[in-house]
Amino acid sequence: MKKASKVANPHFGGDLPDELAVLATGRSRSLFAEDVERSRTKLSRRIAGRRILVVGGAGSIGSATIRAVIPFLPACLHVVDQNENGLTELVRDLRSRLDPGLLPDLRTAPLNFGSPIMERFLAENPPYDYILNFAALKHVRSEKDSFSILQMLDTNVIKPRRLLQWALNRGELQGYFSVSTDKAANPVNLMGASKRLMEHVIFSCDRAKSPDCRIASARFANVAFSDGSLLHGWLNRLAKGQPLAAPRETRRYFVSLEEAGQICLLAAFLAPDRHLLAPRLDPATDLVDLSQVAARVLRHFGCTPECFELEAAARQAARRRRGAKYPLLLTPLDTSGEKSYEEFLGAGERGVEAGMKQLMAVPYLPVEPGLLAALLRKVEGLVSSPRRRAATPDLIVEIQRVLPEFHHQSSTRTLDQRL
Repeated sequence: MKKASKVANPHFGGDLPDELAVLATGRSRSLFAEDVERSRTKLSRRIAGRRILVVGGAGSIGSATIRAVIPFLPACLHVVDQNENGLTELVRDLRSRLDPGLLPDLRTAPLNFGSPIMERFLAENPPYDYILNFAALKHVRSEKDSFSILQMLDTNVIKPRRLLQWALNRGELQGYFSVSTDKAANPVNLMGASKRLMEHVIFSCDRAKSPDCRIASARFANVAFSDGSLLHGWLNRLAKGQPLAAPRETRRYFVSLEEAGQICLLAAFLAPDRHLLAPRLDPATDLVDLSQVAARVLRHFGCTPECFELEAAARQAARRRRGAKYPLLLTPLDTSGEKSYEEFLGAGERGVEAGMKQLMAVPYLPVEPGLLAALLRKVEGLVSSPRRRAATPDLIVEIQRVLPEFHHQSSTRTLDQRL
């Protein structure tokens, strides 16, 4: 256990998120390691010598998937992400981990994946065998205003559709994968609804020029200590000497970064066409109370949790902190779009076998094509024309025409109003 004196500046280098993940998952070994090992021959046949493009690969899940793919010896691995600093760190990390002789043709490009420059990038490079897309706005807090909502719909729905169609029109595409979220199952917030729309978009696309392309997705739990997550925020707050915060009486499923990469690896290269993969997690044993995880993190760094219900009192305790006690603010789960429970199957969906012990496959349930096309035209028009009115209630109604299972949960409080 680390000493309390170091808590104000915890070490963020190396594999700290994976080391800490056991505090959230309760697992010291990956739940999906056996499925990866049993599928090794199949994965090698699909990946070895192939050209792979990873979009949004500088983020936590994209980077973890890249690390899972490399041992299967792709011929090239090109990574696109608007986060230029993240791309730089990804290259440094891979070159520090691996002998240069084991790396494929590794190239990065700081591109907007739905832009004309991206279309040119695809046109001027030899066709890719597989495209893996991790680019997304993934925070529930992104529905705080109409501008953020439109950006989320553009990033999570419109641009993936554009990217996939560009790639399919080139021909020769063998597989396309786009990561989804458990929040897409019976969504209660616009982020989850946007990812459910993304599933509809990729599974219903026109594949006339690439008829053999296999399209897949994955829904899974919260990724412990991934960039921007609540748990990652705790580490940042510890480094700054700020109070930790967690919603009271709230349980969540967790997977580690390694497990997230393995789920995406298996889904991208082995899932049946027009299926998504989801983990077999048991609510009785795998759901974890967030306040308990926060307490474990504090104890890991040599601190004793001191619980508060008022933000002002928690801030004051952090400023006056002495000894091992560390403030932990417990809040009600009353902000917009927060689901009180987690699930991987939506209304009418069922899990089927896909030859994996810890993952089930979920067949795609299509929607009426005309409804989806009309919504996409509406959203594209709102994104491209600043003169068109984009009221949030109207957008919700339009989305519910396509997603009748979408029951938006609103509140006067947002996550941005929380500590």
